[in-house]
Parts: sequence; C-alpha cells; structure tokens
Amino acid sequence: MNDPTIASMTRASSPWIIAGLAICLLGHPPQVNAQAFADVKAALVDYSRADHTAKQMCADMARYRGNELLEIHATDVAAAGDVPKYCRLTGTISPEVAFEVALPEKWNGRFYMIGNGGHAGESLQDRGRTTQRDEALKLGFAFAQTNTGHDSRKEPGGTFVMSNPQKAIDYAYRAVHVTATTAKDIVKRYYARPPQKSYWNSCSNGGRQGLIEAQRYPQDFDGVLANAPWVNQTGYALGTMWNQRALEAAALTAPKLALLAERVMAACDEVDGLKDGLIDDPRKCRFDARTQVPACAAGTDAPNCLTPAQADTVMKIYGGPVSNGKSLFPGFMPGSEGVVAGGFGNAGGAASAWMGTIVPAQPGAKAADFNLGEGTMRYLVHTPPKPDYDTRSFNFDRDVPLLDDWAAKANATNTNLDALRKRGGKVLMTYGWADQILEPMAGVEYYEQLTKRYGSKTSDFARLFMVPGMTHCSGGIGTDRFDAVTALINWVEKGKAPQSLAASRVVDNRTVRTRPLCPYPQVARYKGQGSIDEATNFSCRAP
Repeated sequence: MNDPTIASMTRASSPWIIAGLAICLLGHPPQVNAQAFADVKAALVDYSRADHTAKQMCADMARYRGNELLEIHATDVAAAGDVPKYCRLTGTISPEVAFEVALPEKWNGRFYMIGNGGHAGESLQDRGRTTQRDEALKLGFAFAQTNTGHDSRKEPGGTFVMSNPQKAIDYAYRAVHVTATTAKDIVKRYYARPPQKSYWNSCSNGGRQGLIEAQRYPQDFDGVLANAPWVNQTGYALGTMWNQRALEAAALTAPKLALLAERVMAACDEVDGLKDGLIDDPRKCRFDARTQVPACAAGTDAPNCLTPAQADTVMKIYGGPVSNGKSLFPGFMPGSEGVVAGGFGNAGGAASAWMGTIVPAQPGAKAADFNLGEGTMRYLVHTPPKPDYDTRSFNFDRDVPLLDDWAAKANATNTNLDALRKRGGKVLMTYGWADQILEPMAGVEYYEQLTKRYGSKTSDFARLFMVPGMTHCSGGIGTDRFDAVTALINWVEKGKAPQSLAASRVVDNRTVRTRPLCPYPQVARYKGQGSIDEATNFSCRAP
C-alpha cells in the first residue's frame, strides 16, 4: 500500500508497482501490494463482549516452541503515532523460513496475512511490507508474513534453490502454510483464544499463494483475496520466452508502441457502445496490427509505422505461445500496451505499459517479464538447476513437458475447492484487463474452469471482478481503487456476497471517475443518462 491512511483508500499507485519491477530487473522481487481497506471498520463484527487482550507477557512468548521452529524472538513495540502498541515476534522455521507475527494490544479477533512478489525473499522490514503491517495493526488485526524461505538480497531471483532444493518447495507452497499455522498457534497462546476468522490478501505471486492456500490448505484461511494472481507460473514462463523470441526477431520502440496504443484505443473503445476511453472487454475487439496500424513502406522503418515483422511481433504477444499449432497459454490483451503515467524507465513521465515489462526498455536489456520467466526456467523448472540455460534452445513443439514437474508444485490451477467450500470459505479474485505483467485471461480461464466444475453454485463461494483499463494490481487508466477487503469480510462473516465493488479513478488526489466493478461475467453498462464518470449511471448486467 502506498497511501499511509488505510481508511482513506486504497491501492498502491502505478509508479510504485513499476518501481518494484525495476527491482525485479536487478534480480530482487518486486514489492507486493495487498489491497487496502476503505470501509473495513464498518465490516468488523463487534466482539466487545469478548476479552481480546493479551493473556501473556510479550517477553514470555519467546519461550514458544512449535513444530520445526528453529528460533523465535519477542519484542514489545511501543505505540507510535496511530500505530498501537504491539508484540512483535520474529523467527525461523526449518530450514530458512523467516516469519513475523505482530500482535496488537487490542485485538479484533481476526488473523490477517500478506504474500510475496515475484520469486519472493523480501526483507520482512521492507517499507512496503511494514506499512501493510502497521495498517493492519491500526484496525486490530493479528498480522503475519514470511519471506518464503530465502533472502533475495543474498540469493536473488531463483538462485535460492542452489543452496538447498527444499527452498523450491518452500517457495512454491510450504512456507506460507507453515507460517500461517505457526502464527495462528502463537495468536491462540497470546490471547488464550484462536482467531475467529482468518484472511489472506495479496496480489501477483501473492495472489497465487492465496489460491494455493485455498487449494492445498483450505483450513488456513476463511477468506482469500487474490489480486491479479499468478495462476499459472509455468504458462507464464512459456509466454515470456515466446515474447522474447518475437521481439528478438523484430524489436518494438517507444514511438511504435505509442502508435499501437493509439490505434488500439481508436478501434476498441466503442465496441461496448460507449466512447469513454476504456476498453470494457478486450476480447470483443478483433484488432489486427497487420491491417489496423500504418504499415511502413517496403524497405523502410519509421517511428510512425510498423514493418510487417513488427506487426507480426505484436500479434504474437497478443496471441500467446503456440505448440504444434495449438494455443499453450493466453497472450496479453489489446489495451495492455496503453500509454500510462509513470511508465517503466521513464522517470515518471508517460510511456507504454509494455515498455520495460514486455519490451526491453533499452537495447540489450532484459524486460522484467522475461527476466522473471528466464529465472523460473533456469532455477525452478530444471532439476538440477541450469544457471546458463539459454531459452533460445527451447522448442515449443517438443519441450513443453519439461515444465510439468514444476507446474504440479507451483501452479494454482487446481479447481477442486470442495474442502474450502464445505467449511464456508470464500475466494474473491480481481484482475485488470490491461495487466501488462500477468496475462489476465489466465485468471479468467481459471474462474471459467471453476464454473465448469461447480456450475451456478460457483458464485456462492468464489467471484471474479475484472477491471477495465487497470494494469498490474493497480494503475493504468481504469478505476483501479476499490475496497475488496471489506467486501470479503462481509461475505465471510455476514453472508453478504458482493454484487459489485465501488471503484474510482484518482488523478492528482482528485476523483475523476467512479464505476461499479461487476462479478464476472457481468459488465458495467451505461443506463443512457447522466455523466459517464459517475457510477450511479451504470448497472451490472449480463454481457
């Protein structure tokens, strides 16, 4: 979270996300932004009749012993500003799973945990993470986090598996689970009662972790908020290699991406019947860069046109990787290349969202997506790791099964949520249609697979909200600020399923547009009267 006041709204700004990607380029994980609460105080059940204060001294918690616990430290932290006094426990679970548990003086009866970005390994004291901890403490949550079993400052990217293969399992799924169970046991001992409800909230790889929890360990959390989840890590790796190969064949420049974005918006904006500067559902726009973007004259390559090879590159990025003539994984959506403020590597100015993420920001550099995918291939897919593996050697028609073993460990694609559903658990997913880091159709396809399994009952326990114009986790040109946390709490604790989410777009601290976000497959449709910038003039309808 970027805004220091959790009650005032909402999500991290696009430049902050992009800054995290810059870190990823250097081999360190991007920051992960859990979504903020806006009206959460109104959602909190009144537990005033229960005694939710500490039953032990904080220092005494250092004597706690749990399964596979190697060390633990307890520190009383004095109140500072509006952050209340709390007991901070840090420790290590075998072999190297670092964790933190923060226990407020006045507890609201709930447990709350956030996840990790990219290949994880963040310091638990990173500013973005401590900000999220402090905001949770202000509202009385018992809070926990983990580095998933390695320190990226010492072992950047996927290199952590070189020192101990167990770290791959810890990163894939184990570390979050053992941290959650340890933390909840600590909560129970400290307050002499277990949490009434437990919540997960994170985006990107953190969204993947949340879905993994729902699939593998459904008892850990009552509510999972998975924002832009990295559902299919191996499919993503295939996509990054596919895109890199296309870009090596025909590079794209910033002026050409700006031209592409302009033509996409011109072609797609009004497909939904409303000219509002947003692409409501990019799937409904049949855009072809080979015919709808000016073509360079034969033998020329100017900024205001695409060569045939460059147009083919664009269409390969939209189309996604193919094996033996069949689609392997979704591509990126028309609109994801849009020009946004704070574009990657552009010192806060405007640039294409693809620049630096999918397309290298500078000649010879690696785009952030490819950097992450290459690291996944070298260190996690290959067993033993192959640090010098050249992705150019990958054969899309022959080598795809090489990823199967890692897919079984790390992908959050299992649709069997029977155990979570039976115990009343809920999953709320969000995804930006203009996501330039993770392909949004991966999230859509997972939800559609859930629907095939559970039919009309799917929405009783799992809902997906797609956000037109929003990039990765937040940012872009859409209404990217909304409070899904309160919606999740109300759903879990009051049985009030979210019929829509109130979203806004804020520019220079001013709200310039509000819209409802609708549960997929519903979409927001203009009623025909009033400002197109006011949510009251829209309603959720079937597409």
